[in-house]
Parts: sequence; structure tokens; C-alpha cells
Amino acid sequence: MANLGFLGLGIMGYPMARNLIDAGHNVAIWSHSAGKAEKLASEKGGKAYGTPAEVAANADCIFYCVGDSAMSSELCHQLLEGAKPGTVIVDASTISPSDSRKLGEACKAKGVHFLDAPCTGSRPGAESGNLTFMVGGDKEVFERVKPYFEPMGKKLYYCGGPGLGLHAKLTQNLVLSNLLNAFNEGLVLSTKAGVDPELMLDILDNSAAKSGLISFKAPYVFRRDFSTNFSVKWMHKDIGLMLESSAELGVPLPLTSLTRQMFQAAIATGHGEEDICSTIKVLEGMVGIEVKGKEK
Repeated sequence: MANLGFLGLGIMGYPMARNLIDAGHNVAIWSHSAGKAEKLASEKGGKAYGTPAEVAANADCIFYCVGDSAMSSELCHQLLEGAKPGTVIVDASTISPSDSRKLGEACKAKGVHFLDAPCTGSRPGAESGNLTFMVGGDKEVFERVKPYFEPMGKKLYYCGGPGLGLHAKLTQNLVLSNLLNAFNEGLVLSTKAGVDPELMLDILDNSAAKSGLISFKAPYVFRRDFSTNFSVKWMHKDIGLMLESSAELGVPLPLTSLTRQMFQAAIATGHGEEDICSTIKVLEGMVGIEVKGKEK
């Protein structure tokens, strides 16, 4: 049993913190949204605190998961107000790798260890404790706190020094977002031509174009279920981080640039809070069809 902290109780963070509590750890919790920490504490245990600094004062290893670089920076500096030397702070958010390295330097100056550990698996992975983590930072520190990750995720990849966990995560999301854009284009085209969408998915699943993402997301599209597992606005943010990193490293990303514009179009047409599979509505609206399955 360890004294842990968890901050940021959103779609991903709430079940992640719950899984740490269920594993028997003492978990100090905090959320920017009023009442979430108290709700989790009353339902599952753990202890809710009023400030991030109070969480840091009562934990030896602290996880947090928030939406963007600005939120991460603000929260990390608040944690440093209460963190003891030797504390480990683990940022499970997807933020700018360069900003993350700056946070690591700020922690080091206070005698605090910092790991970037973005995760993938969306809401289902967070709820089932089957997330995949990509970790950057000091390997010895990671090995020391590795057991604390395991209630939240079963696949843990050490990617190298500071920021490299984030570079791995952004690459994964780069492939994912471009695949989704290709699926959107292909299914709108085939549906407009008259091919049954469910037949088209079966063909894809039994060809070299088979994709785990497509196999998972297509049924949601077919039943017109766009409830959020991973929102359009947050993937749009991640694509922006990919393009920032590509500019820093001198790597052209032409397909990704176009995909970001399609995600921007989805936000502009009111789908920012919906799941990423709702991006198909942009093309559907242009051509006047819906990609949907047969009524059961």
C-alpha cells in the first residue's frame, strides 16, 4: 500500500483514480470541478483535498491527467508548493513535449522527480484498467513507481528521456487521426455510390485495410452513437501538438495538416464535444448522406 495522489477527475481521470483506490492504495484526490473528488471519496474511499498543494503534501507519488499544456503547467507548479523532495510527479496528460521538459526542469530544481506518461485506451481502457502508458524520464524513477501504474494500465512502455513518452503518444494519435479521416472519406464515398456500409466494413475487416480503430469505431457510426470516448476537441488539440513538434524537428506532415482542418471543420459545425468518430458528419453534410447500418 502506497501513499499516492491523483488530480484531474474527468472522463479518463475519474476511473483511473478509482482503480488506484480499488487496488488498496491510500489516494489523495483533487479535481478542479467542484464535488468530483468528494463524490469519489464517498463512493470508493481515498481522501479529497481542497488544493493540489495539500494532495502533494500527503503523497509520495502523484498522478494527474488534464486537458492541455496550460492546465498541466498550472497544476504542476501548484503541486510543487506542497511536494516533498524525492516525490515523484507523473503527468498522464497529452501536452507539448517541450513544455513537459520545462516542467521536468522546474521539478528537478525542487528535488522532485517528473515523468511524462501519456496514456491511450480512451474511456473503456480507463474504466477497465487496461490503458497503455508511454513513459519518458529517468528510467530508475519509472522502475521504482511502475507498480503504481499497473492498476490503471497493463501495457507500460519506457520510451526514453524527458518528453519521449509524449512523442510516442503523439505519433500514435497521428496514425489514429489520419486513419479515421481515411475511413470517413472511404465510407462516405462507398455509401454515396450505393455500397452497404456494413458490407463495406466486412470487406475492410478481411483485407489489408483492416484496422483495429475502424473495427471499433464503425459500429458507433452505423448506429449514430457519437457519445464521447475521446472528444473531437481534444484530438484536434493533439494534432496541433503534432504539428508544433514537426515544426520544431523539421519534419513535414502534409496529411496530418489536412486532417487537422477536417477536425477544425467538425468543431466549427458543432461537434467538438462529441466523439472523434463524429468527424464523419462533416463529409456527410457536404454530400447529403448518412453512413448508417440497417435497422435491427
